[in-house]
Amino acid sequence: MDSTLIWFVFSAATSAYLLWFWLLARTLTGPPAWPLVGSLPYTFLNRRRFHDWIAGNLQATGGAATYQTCTVAIPFLARKQGFYTVTCHPKNIEHILRTRFDNYPKGPAWQTAFHDLLGQGIFNSDGDTWLIQRKTAALEFTTRTLRQAMNRWVNRTIRTRLWVILEKAARDGCAVDLQDMLLRLTFDNICGLTFGKDPQTLSPDSPENPFAVAFDSATEATLQRLLYPGFLWRLKKILDAGAENRLRRSLQIVENYMSEALYARKETPSDDLLSRFMKKKDTDGNLFQSSVLKRIALNFVLAGRDTSSVALSWFFWLVMNTPRVEEKIIGEISSVLQETRGGDTHKWTEEPLTFDEADRLVYLKAALAETLRLYPSVPEDFKYVVADDVLPDGTVVPAGSTVTYSIYSVGRMKSIWGEDCLEFKPERWISAAGDRFEPPKDGYKFVAFNGGPRTCLGKDLAYLQMKSVAAAVLLRYRLSLVPGHRVEQKISLTLFMKNGLRVHLTPREVVAAAAAESAAASA
Repeated sequence: MDSTLIWFVFSAATSAYLLWFWLLARTLTGPPAWPLVGSLPYTFLNRRRFHDWIAGNLQATGGAATYQTCTVAIPFLARKQGFYTVTCHPKNIEHILRTRFDNYPKGPAWQTAFHDLLGQGIFNSDGDTWLIQRKTAALEFTTRTLRQAMNRWVNRTIRTRLWVILEKAARDGCAVDLQDMLLRLTFDNICGLTFGKDPQTLSPDSPENPFAVAFDSATEATLQRLLYPGFLWRLKKILDAGAENRLRRSLQIVENYMSEALYARKETPSDDLLSRFMKKKDTDGNLFQSSVLKRIALNFVLAGRDTSSVALSWFFWLVMNTPRVEEKIIGEISSVLQETRGGDTHKWTEEPLTFDEADRLVYLKAALAETLRLYPSVPEDFKYVVADDVLPDGTVVPAGSTVTYSIYSVGRMKSIWGEDCLEFKPERWISAAGDRFEPPKDGYKFVAFNGGPRTCLGKDLAYLQMKSVAAAVLLRYRLSLVPGHRVEQKISLTLFMKNGLRVHLTPREVVAAAAAESAAASA
């Protein structure tokens, strides 16, 4: 074929595609889209405030009605014609997570990207493979013995490590990065609960643990796969280049560590999750193979580590900036400990909370839920569309496309949470009588712990850990942000603080002040 003709056909096809893309994009809600580049320029310009940018696109200008669903055009990167459907409409979210659950799985792109790290573990699988793990885990997470085990791990790290580090920092007048400490604390706890092996990453000298470093590196490299077309990261994997080289080396360290943990559990079974899954059977009625057990354990570590620590970081930051809420939290903790440990306030800080004491902290739980409403640990989630569908608000989603539901945006919609939606207000989670935690009647207004069949099994354990840590810190210390420290969001799948959370600690005079604060709060 003549080269001129080839060039003409190519130019005509390209022009037709660009014209079609531009005309289609003009009919869609969301950020403006241009031929060839779509909405990529706007995405790039707003990359440092991505979640707020998405929330802005989901709202109508002028504060009138709320769209709650929009389309972001990302040609050549997004699946199915280059358009992502993004929503924060509670009815749409319920439709995706519950009503048409089978039509919105993780999908092939997500599963392929995460397979090397998570295999067919519970958070990276669909269908029967997911279901058998879900049923097995559901039975274990409802047992009191697992809750007691979690309480033992949490209290040990608080008593022997967290308090020691904070006491020295307060005595020396040194600032600490609270986010880093919380990441280490929750990592030690979830590793202990999952496979009974304590990596001891939280200690006064903050050592680098090979497993923890490799796990972080592997997670970050895996997330990078989602930012590129599939063929690109597969090519880098074949060439063993860049992030793929780091992923391969990190996974080898993780694999060796998990092999040692599994061997130890086979020799000496315990009450950890790995020991419990070793007794269970897969979809074929056989005991789980070692390779599968290791991936199951890693899935729980990934889910249980970052989410709680990130939520606690935002919680402490919000409390620092809302003295009214801090006083009520201290008052509630003091009131409970007055009943359980008596009037000698020195006993209040001798030991961390028991889980029965933690259960009684209604206002603290409300403050944690309110934190997750405003700063959900996983701000956006993605689903693959199996068959053509229409969302409850009338949005058409074609088979093979991607639907994103923005958990971050839900908490910022006045039409969903009211005019005070941006205010840190734990009272919105308390019953009218003020005596119990009361989630919203429309459960899909709050999906920080997911929803439908995939609702987080560890939700109660997460609240237990967060309550215990929050009480352990706030009852002993007042926190203040280091002057000049900037609290910013890190744009990733988990809502980390980009620069950490650097704070100064001032010892709280528990003996005199706590009783006074309790009385004031009660009044």
